[in-house]
Amino acid sequence: MNTTPRLKNTNILISGAGVAGPALAHWLHRHGFTPTIVERAPGVRDGGYAVDFRGEAHLTVLDRMGILDDIRRERTNMGAMAYVNAAGKKISSMPADVFSGDVEILRGDLARILYERTRDNVEYLFDDSITSLTEDAEGVQVTFERGGPRRFDLVVGADGLHSTVRALAFGPESRFVREMGLYCAIFTTANHLGLDHAGRIYNTPGKLVGMYSARGNTEAKATFYFASPPLSYDRRDVEQQKKILAEAFADVGWEAPRLLDAMRDARDFYFDSISQVHLDSWSRGRVTLLGDAACCASPLSGMGTGLAMIGAYVLAGELAAAGGDHRAGFAGYEEAMREYATGCQKSGDGVGKWMVPDSRFMAWFVNQNYRLLPYVPWKGLIAKGIRQTANAITLKDYEH
Repeated sequence: MNTTPRLKNTNILISGAGVAGPALAHWLHRHGFTPTIVERAPGVRDGGYAVDFRGEAHLTVLDRMGILDDIRRERTNMGAMAYVNAAGKKISSMPADVFSGDVEILRGDLARILYERTRDNVEYLFDDSITSLTEDAEGVQVTFERGGPRRFDLVVGADGLHSTVRALAFGPESRFVREMGLYCAIFTTANHLGLDHAGRIYNTPGKLVGMYSARGNTEAKATFYFASPPLSYDRRDVEQQKKILAEAFADVGWEAPRLLDAMRDARDFYFDSISQVHLDSWSRGRVTLLGDAACCASPLSGMGTGLAMIGAYVLAGELAAAGGDHRAGFAGYEEAMREYATGCQKSGDGVGKWMVPDSRFMAWFVNQNYRLLPYVPWKGLIAKGIRQTANAITLKDYEH
């Protein structure tokens, strides 16, 4: 353990028990801090899409955490993703390294691994949420929906795209969240196509529906994307969100009707806009942001989880290197991460028009490109470009 004799601001509250929050708690504890995590959900959230790690930077952080072998044991081992027509006939495919990187794991499985790694050393406050932050010269007074008020030295918002901490400390999300014209939904369903470590995608103008096998082919993930101007809905009203999705895909063929029928009983249904987060600064006083709350790159980038894991490593390391001085630690964190985060966000720009073509011609054009991809000299450039973006940071060794 790398502890600093004069370490200050050791009592740190983290909002969010997804990926970024527990990863940060792990590193903070190793550096001698005392992290507490508050999470709105009653427990660790299951479900969600597959997330991938690629390149030396991602794998180095996972290895230093001691969880790389755990992730490899739970990896999806996905193969190529095939594009199909309405009859289910294969039109083209994308190679596995574009979708799944060096190692891919379901987000729910990663969250469980991180929770199991930290639960003995971190206080978790499930089924609760922050309602106010009042900062003074000595710390932050925090109130909660359920629990009594408490004081902390520092507060970190690792609570996602719709961050409560960001709203309380920085202002309404309309100032920072940039929607990209798409909405997505995902949920677990039966693997009724008998997919064997594989996926299928069907698109029509402005809409995409897909399935891929999960957890040793014992289940599948259903995914939906559709183009839309900004929608107004209650983010806590799952039934309303399911209705929006059903209406958006009412006229779509292939497996859409069967998947929409299965959606009614899905327990892990997720629905949201495809968006990015842009702030001039990730810190304000004794409060800072991490992961999607600070710099969401959108699912289209393929970088969000790796960005969160690296950000957690750097934030904890910079705080430790500064002896707990939040001004120096937060500044060092942002200096080390800002350019990297910007690159990750740029990797998601323009992907939407390829993933969800807006016309029949564009859909045909995209499929033709994918069909020819295995035979062109530049076939490896897509995966290579993603890997270069993932590796575009030099990691310090904060423990030596």
